[in-house]
Amino acid sequence: MVWQSRIWGAVPFTAMVIVECAEVGVSTLSKVAMSKGMSKFVFIVYYNALGTLLLLPFFIFQRNRRAPLTFRLICQFFLLGLIGSAGKILFFAGVKNSSALLASAMANLTPIFTFLLALIFRMEKLDLRKATSYAKSLGAIISVGGALVVTLYNGPALLNSSSSSGSSHSTHRSFVSQSSTWIFGGLLLAIQCLVASGWNIAQAATVKDYPEEMTIVFFYTMFLTIQCTVISLIVERNNLNAWKLELPIEIITIVYAAICVSVFRISVHVWCLHKKGPVYVAMFSPLGIAIAAVLVVVFLGDTFYLGSLIGSIVISVGFYTVIYAKMKEKAMADDEGVQLSKPADDEGAQLSKPADDVGVQLSKPSSQIQMTPQLPSSISNEV
Repeated sequence: MVWQSRIWGAVPFTAMVIVECAEVGVSTLSKVAMSKGMSKFVFIVYYNALGTLLLLPFFIFQRNRRAPLTFRLICQFFLLGLIGSAGKILFFAGVKNSSALLASAMANLTPIFTFLLALIFRMEKLDLRKATSYAKSLGAIISVGGALVVTLYNGPALLNSSSSSGSSHSTHRSFVSQSSTWIFGGLLLAIQCLVASGWNIAQAATVKDYPEEMTIVFFYTMFLTIQCTVISLIVERNNLNAWKLELPIEIITIVYAAICVSVFRISVHVWCLHKKGPVYVAMFSPLGIAIAAVLVVVFLGDTFYLGSLIGSIVISVGFYTVIYAKMKEKAMADDEGVQLSKPADDEGAQLSKPADDVGVQLSKPSSQIQMTPQLPSSISNEV
């Protein structure tokens, strides 16, 4: 029915919106928990360990269906975990020193940095004779400029919570009075985006060798847990109390992050990638900025400034410019493929035409008796 098809058509959209809300929720809750004393290193260990346990049943049940693992693949999974460990630590350190809003805005730099790294490693070609190449370059420059604005400039306050007026957040009212902690947090988040871009390239190479996404996710989460445990034991060696979960907000944050980041987000992304494609999934990324703006004002008591609005809009414009250029390039590549295959098809049709004519003449009497056409084997199998 029509209404059923419309409902199912809206499911990917709804799922991606929920994912964006969930991701911003992780940043917001972790900000609250870390401000109350929870170690970011211990937090990463706990929620990834729980995520690994949640993914373990899938790994066990799929053991007879997946391709065999090799030592080289295990090493690739270990490298993914190592890059991911660095990215997680940088991300939560950046959130602790800034806010969930800045983290959501800076996250849109990851596709930009991925494009730049792909150029460096010659995985992406930049043909300056094409308008799409100019668009991607322009989008990258715009996004980086927006990141500088949202990090270095706040301007006048646009939204104030009742608890934040007259508080210490007034130190962020201009470029001159900008807190060094906020700028340091923005720098950490920018480095994290660069690390995440490297992780994307490494993941693409791994998926090419082993196209079992959920198995890769399981090993990535497991190795990330092990590596972060070692790092945490070194960093927190003089503070064993850091491993104790004393406040309810700490437990809630760990469980929420494990479910939303390690299981729910990955599952929805994999499903939407198969249903709608990578461009559809990427287009929802700037939505997190608007969600974060509401959450940081309502739940964290922060103030939303003009600089954050301008910078977020600029980053989003650059982000969508790059995405649009990638879509155009893909459409042009598809058209070129069709044009290249068309002459061969026409030539084949011309060569087979005489034989077809002979076949028609030979089979004409019997065709008057047998009216049911014979389907090719490939079509018959599909039917």
